[in-house]
Amino acid sequence: MAKASISQIGTNDPRTALKRDAFGIPGILFFVLSAQAPLTSIVGAAALAVALGNGSGAPGAYLVVGVVIVLFAVGFTTVTRHLDARGGFFAVIRAGLGFGIGAAGSLLALLSYNAIQFALYGLFGASVSGLLSHQFGVETPWWVWVVAAVAMVCFLGSRKIELGAQVLAVLVGFELLLLIVFAVAVLFSKGVSALDVPASFGPGAVLAGAPGVAIMFAIASMFGFESTAIYSSEAKNPRKTVPRATYIAVIVVAVFLSFVTWMLVCFYGAGQVREAAGAALAGDPAGFALGPLDSVLGSWSSTAAEYLLCTSLFAGLLSFHNMITRYFHAMAGKGLFPPVLERTNRHQAPSMASLSQSLLAAVVMVPFAILGMNPVGTLFSWFSGLGVAALIVLYTVTSIAVIVYFRRNRVEPNLWTTLVAPALASLLMLGILVQVVRNFGVLTGGSAVTVGLLLVLVPLTFLAGWANSRRVSARDEIAAVTVEATEPARPHNS
Repeated sequence: MAKASISQIGTNDPRTALKRDAFGIPGILFFVLSAQAPLTSIVGAAALAVALGNGSGAPGAYLVVGVVIVLFAVGFTTVTRHLDARGGFFAVIRAGLGFGIGAAGSLLALLSYNAIQFALYGLFGASVSGLLSHQFGVETPWWVWVVAAVAMVCFLGSRKIELGAQVLAVLVGFELLLLIVFAVAVLFSKGVSALDVPASFGPGAVLAGAPGVAIMFAIASMFGFESTAIYSSEAKNPRKTVPRATYIAVIVVAVFLSFVTWMLVCFYGAGQVREAAGAALAGDPAGFALGPLDSVLGSWSSTAAEYLLCTSLFAGLLSFHNMITRYFHAMAGKGLFPPVLERTNRHQAPSMASLSQSLLAAVVMVPFAILGMNPVGTLFSWFSGLGVAALIVLYTVTSIAVIVYFRRNRVEPNLWTTLVAPALASLLMLGILVQVVRNFGVLTGGSAVTVGLLLVLVPLTFLAGWANSRRVSARDEIAAVTVEATEPARPHNS
C-alpha cells in the first residue's frame, strides 16, 4: 500500500480550511502595501538613507533595489504557478531543495516576519505616545498602546480576511494620498526643467558615499512583497492574481518611494540634502520629511502625517500578523507545528494561529516594558535589522531553489524565467547580504555584542528548522510502519 504522511491528514477538513475566493488583486496589493508602510518608510528611513548612505543618490537606490526584486520575482512567480504556494517560501524551497531545507526556510521566514512585526510594535507604541503628548499634552507609557494594538490585531486577524483587507485599504489609501499630494506639489513648484535628474539617478550619484547603506534601507522599505503567494489559497484565480499582484506591488512601491524621496531631495537641493538629513538625525529624524510637508502643504499636513504614521504602523502590524498566521497554518498542515495552529473558526480564519502569534508578540514586549527600554532605539532598531538580514538570506536560498526545481522539472522552456533571472537575483542578493552584514551596526544602532547576537540568530534559526524537519520525517516513518504492522492481512484469492 502507499505510505501516506500523517502531516497530510485533514488537508480537506473544513475545520482547517481557509476561505476561498475572498479577494482579488486589489486586496492582495493592500496587504503588501500595508506591510511596506510607505509613510513609515519615508518618515522613518529617508533621513537615514540620505545622511548615512549616498546623499542625493538615495532615490536611485530605490530603483536599483526595485530592479533586483523584479529579477527575484521573475523566478518566484514562475515557480508558484506550478506549486501549491500556500506555504510561501516553504513551498518553493521545498520543491527545489527538499523538505529539510524548506522547513529551515519556513522557520527563517517566521523569524523575519515576527521580527519586523515586533519592531513595528515598538515604533507604534512610541509614535502613539508621542502623538498624544505633542497634540494633547497627555503622557502615557508606550506599552499601553502596544497592548491595545495586540488585542485589536488579534481580533481582526481572527475575523473574515475581507475585513482585514478593507481596513488596510482605508489606512493605506490615506497615507498614499498625502505623500502623492506632497510630491506633486513639489514637482509643480520646482518645475520639470529645474529637476536635477543626474544628481539622484546618475551612476555617480547612486554610487556616491556609502551606496550599500542606502540600498540596505531601500530593501528594508520594500519588505514583504513576496507575501502575495501566502494568500494564494484565499485569492480569486491565484495562478493569475498572485503573479500580477507581485509585479504590480514591486514596481509601484519602488517607483513611489523613489519619486517621493526624489521630491525631498529637490525640496532641500541636491547639494544641501545630506546636510539637512544629518541635522535631522541629530534631533528628530522624522523632521526631515515632516518639515517639507509643513512647508509645502501647510501645518495641517505635518499634523495629519503624525496621525497617519500611527495608522500606517497599525496597518503594517495587521498585515504582518496575517502573513505570520498563514505561515503557522501552512506549517501545522505539514506537521512542522502543532496541529492546533491549523484550526480555523466560523469565519474560516486561522483563529488559533492568530491568538498564538498575538501572545508571542505580547511576551516579547514584556521585558522591554519592564526594563524601561527605549522602544525605538531597541525594539524597532534591533528587530528590523534582524528581519532584513533573515529575509535577504531567504531571497537568496529561494532563487537557488527555483533554479534547481526547473533543472529537475522541465515544465518551462523559457531560460530567462527559470535560470538567468533567478541566477542574477541570487548573485545580487548575496551582494546585498554582504552589505547588510557589514553595515548591520548602522541598521540596528546596537553595540558589537548586540550585533553579533542578532546576526547569529539567523543561522541558528535555519538549523533549528532543519532539525525540526528531521524530527517530523522520523515521526512520519514510524507512523507509516505502525500502520502497516497493524493493518489486517487481506485473504489471498485461490
